[in-house]
This record gives sequence, structure tokens and C-alpha cells, in this order.
Amino acid sequence: MAYKVFTADMNFWDFAVIAAYLLCVTVIGILLRKKSRQTKEDYLMGGKRLPWWLLGISNASGMFDISGTIWMVSIMFVYGVKSIWLPWLWPVFNQVFMFVYLSIWLRRSNASTGAEWMETRFGKRATGAQRIIIVFALLSCLSFMAYGFIGLGKFVEIFIPFSSISPFLPFSIPADFVPHFYGIIFTLFAVFYAILGGMSSIVWADLVQYSLMALGAFCIALFAISELRTHDLIVPEGWKDLHFQWDLGVNWEGILPEVNKKIEEDGFHPFGLFFTLMFTKGILSSLAGPAPNYDMQKILSTRNPKEAALMSMFVNVVLLPTRYLMIIGFTVLALLYYPQLDLQTASGEVDFEKILPSTILKFAPAGLLGLFLVELLSAFMGTFAGTLNAAQAYIVNDIYLRFKKDRKGNLQKVHFLSGLGVVSLSIFLGLFAKDVNSILQWIVGALYAGFISANVLKWHWWRFNGTGYAVGMAVGILCAMVFPYLFPDTLPLYYFPLILALSFLGGVLGSYSSPATDRNTLKAFYSQVNPWGFWKPIEEEVRKDSPDFAPNPDFKKDMGNVTLGILAQTAITALPVFLVLWMWKEVAITSLLLGICVVTLFFTWYKKLPNQ
Repeated sequence: MAYKVFTADMNFWDFAVIAAYLLCVTVIGILLRKKSRQTKEDYLMGGKRLPWWLLGISNASGMFDISGTIWMVSIMFVYGVKSIWLPWLWPVFNQVFMFVYLSIWLRRSNASTGAEWMETRFGKRATGAQRIIIVFALLSCLSFMAYGFIGLGKFVEIFIPFSSISPFLPFSIPADFVPHFYGIIFTLFAVFYAILGGMSSIVWADLVQYSLMALGAFCIALFAISELRTHDLIVPEGWKDLHFQWDLGVNWEGILPEVNKKIEEDGFHPFGLFFTLMFTKGILSSLAGPAPNYDMQKILSTRNPKEAALMSMFVNVVLLPTRYLMIIGFTVLALLYYPQLDLQTASGEVDFEKILPSTILKFAPAGLLGLFLVELLSAFMGTFAGTLNAAQAYIVNDIYLRFKKDRKGNLQKVHFLSGLGVVSLSIFLGLFAKDVNSILQWIVGALYAGFISANVLKWHWWRFNGTGYAVGMAVGILCAMVFPYLFPDTLPLYYFPLILALSFLGGVLGSYSSPATDRNTLKAFYSQVNPWGFWKPIEEEVRKDSPDFAPNPDFKKDMGNVTLGILAQTAITALPVFLVLWMWKEVAITSLLLGICVVTLFFTWYKKLPNQ
């Protein structure tokens, strides 16, 4: 039995759910306001007292962003089960590298931000490295906030047509900028509790938000499972296959021909080449460690290195099954009732990024419509608030306090003003974004390509210095800004190798053009963090001073655990998709693979974690 098609009108219960949610996060911000004012660490890092499982849920909530979910529903609709590979663009498996060993390395630094970490690695004179990481951090945070801003606007536009409110406004807005208008309005709600209560407020609000998102995901998955009992899913051959060949082999001709146009525009072909580049970039990105955003801040906010590893592991457990239950649930309903969806833009084109909000609008019963709206609004708020907090950390800790030793005085005012400034600038950048996919491709294909080389070298090569880091990052950022104009019709991933090579060359030349980092700084870093890599000269000097020092022998073990982790992560992602689609053979095989990986990791990873 099909679900009733609903209109945009929401009843009392829908508004009550939304009001209760907004009231809840507001109260959290107010209650934690005083506690966050005690010290800089209390505001930016929750005083490093928050439990790892709570930080893990918070981090997962931040990654459960609305724009990413809109994009992932659209690609699941178009590419089917094969779309599970496409988020490797980020790459999603960087969380595996994090929990296996990189979170431990990072947390051992005891830094407050990525810029402060530079002093641990390059010494107090590494001002160039600190400045460039601040630039990158703010640029990436602003980009992610603009990305979320556009997704939120597109989402809200479906439920509140501008024509319904335009008679009450003293101004008119061009149709293409209506999503931006809604993005501005709802961004203000996210700003309030993030600025008011700092990290503690964000983390506890994220717990509420994740609970709502999980509830909504299970509801929509149950709806989809129920519908598939009485309806056939009409999709192209290969749509339900996880494996692929040189080409994707998904052809919608004779079913929904307009989807083929979307496939052509995406430019993910030949998929074999695209996947190879994506996987290679993903491995290198993961070796570089976390970007200086909310993910890094959550790791640095844990109590100790062991909890940092557990937190990164827990992100995969709470994020992926829940998110993909939602994604496949909405995709199934959209496929079954595609003719009833409104995917037309103002110019008459089909916009597949409108599948998610349009499906909610058509199939959510009274009360649950409010729940789904809150679920996606909270996804936006969690991401936006966490990213805002990370940007504030760099402005307050690495710019303001570096020049003015203000421990109390105007610090709260600086927190407030820096938050407003970052939000205003992100909105301004969002006004120039075409759509969710375009800004996503730039972030993961161009901007992060400039991040990789310098940040792989900083962990693994002793001779790499602050000058090399600054030059390598500067070259990478410059290329990311210029290449979209030099190669306007090329997917950013395809010129990623060129950005990677140029930034690597800049980093090596910059390092050899200046003296090596002070030996005492290198010895302190190596003995404290104890990374594996090309550290032989420093290892020898450390062992002269401390004969009992044991260098890190775990490269092979860590890479083995990374392989198991990626298999487990892929299995835990695919399992809910196969379950909703009633693919029982695939469910059994995937469950067996997941079980083997989990049991093995228990002995090869968990049992070997540091004691604290």
C-alpha cells in the first residue's frame, strides 16, 4: 500500500517537533555558557574532559551533514549500490587510518590546534608553517560552511516555497538565490548555541541531534522495506551490484533517460580510471592525517591518546549504518514514486539534488514530516557548529592570543566577534556557489590535493622543515585556486596529480633551501609522538640519550589493520543497503566479512592500544 502524498502544509505536531528541537539546543547553549567561559580550553576543547564515546557521537553528527546527505541520496538514486564507492572522494576511509594510529600520534602532541601542533614539529620559529596552516584551516572551514549553507537552502526551499512568503517581504529575490536566502535565515539558529557554549555546548547538542537523526533513519528505512514488499524496484541492470568494471555499466535508457544526462555531466567515466585516482588520492590524504577542522579539534579534545583512537573508531560505528539506512530508504521511495516528485528548477532543468527534500515532502506522514525536517536541520547545525568552533580556535588561539596575552579580559568578546565574522564570510562565499556538487568537487578534488604532500612529509620525513611545509602548502593552495580557471571543463580529481606533484616539489625544494629543524625540537617530537617513517638520524640521536627508547616498529601491523579497517568500514556501509533492498545473500556474505574483520581487529588493534 502506497503512502499518501502530502502537501507542503505542516500540522501542529510537525511545528511542535521543530520548536522542541530548537528550544532544546538553545537551552543547552545557555546552560553551558558559564562553564565555557572559564578558560580557553573550556571554550574551544571542552576542557579535555569529555568522554571518548560522546566526542565520537558528536564527530559523527558533524559528518552527518545535510549537503553531503543530499548529494549521497542523489548519487545512490543515479548509480545505485556502486555509489557506495563515491564518498571515497573525501575519503571516508581516512577515519580508518585515524583510529588505527594517526589519532594516537596527533593526541600525543597535547596541542590545541593544528597551528599550535606546528611548534611541536618544527619549533617556535616555524611561523611560516603556522601561518599557512591557519590560512588553509580558515579556507577549508569557510568552504565547508558555504557547502552546508547551500545544501540547507536547497532543502528548505522545497518545504517553504518563496511564493508563500514573498507577499510579506519588502523585497524580491531572483529565483536562483532563494536557497541562499533560506540558508542565511537558518544559519543564524546554528550560530547561537555554537558561539554561546563553545565545544561542550556543541557536543551535547550533537548528542540530541544524532539521536533524532538515528530515529528518522530507522523510520524511513522501515517505510522503504515495507514498500518493497508490495512493489518492484525498476532499475537498470547493474544498479544493485557493488562491483564494477572499467565503465559503470548503468544505463537508464528506457526507464528514466534524463538520468543518463546526469551521469554524463558528473564526469565519473571511465570509472576504472576515476576509481584508481580516487583511491590513490584517498590513501595519500589519509596518510596526511586529519585536515585542520572539527575532526582534528575533536581528537585534540580527548583525554588521552587511547581515547583519541577509540573516538575515531566509534565514528564509523555510529555514523555509517545510520546514514546509509536513511540514504537507501529515501532512494527506494524516490525510485518507486519518481513521477510524483518535484525536481524541476526555476529554469525547467531536473535537479537530482532535490530528491531528498522532495521525497520527504511527498511521503512523510504528519508528525514525521517535522521529525525529518528536524533530522536534516540538525545535521546541518552539527556540521556548521563544529566547523565554526574549529575556525574560532585558529582565530582565537593562533592569531589573537599569539599577539595579545589575554587570558580573561576580552576573550569572550573575541570568541563572539570571531564567530560572527566567520559566519558572515562563509555566507558571502556561499552566494557564489553554483550547487552542492560543484563546491564538493572543488573541496575534495582541488583544495585538499594541495594539503596532502606537505602533511604526509611532516609525519614521515625528518628533514622536512617549516619552510618546506609553508612552501608546499602555499603552492598547493595557489594551484587549487587557479586550476579551476585553467581547466574549467575538467573534474578537479583529474588534475589532482598535477597539484600533488607541484606541492611535493615545492615542499622538498623549500626544505633543502633552508636549514634543518633544530635537532632538539626533532628529538623531542620523535620521542614524544614516535612515528614510523624516515627518521633514522633522529632515532640514533634519541637512543644515544635514552638507550631504552624503543622506536615504532608497527608499520606493517598498522597497514594490515588499515586494510582490515577499510574492509570492515565498506561492509558496515553496504550492510544496511543490502538489508533494505532484501538482498539476503549479500547480507550474509557482508555480515560474515564484517565479523571476521571485527574479531581480528580486536586482537591486532584494540588489545595493543596504549594504556592511556
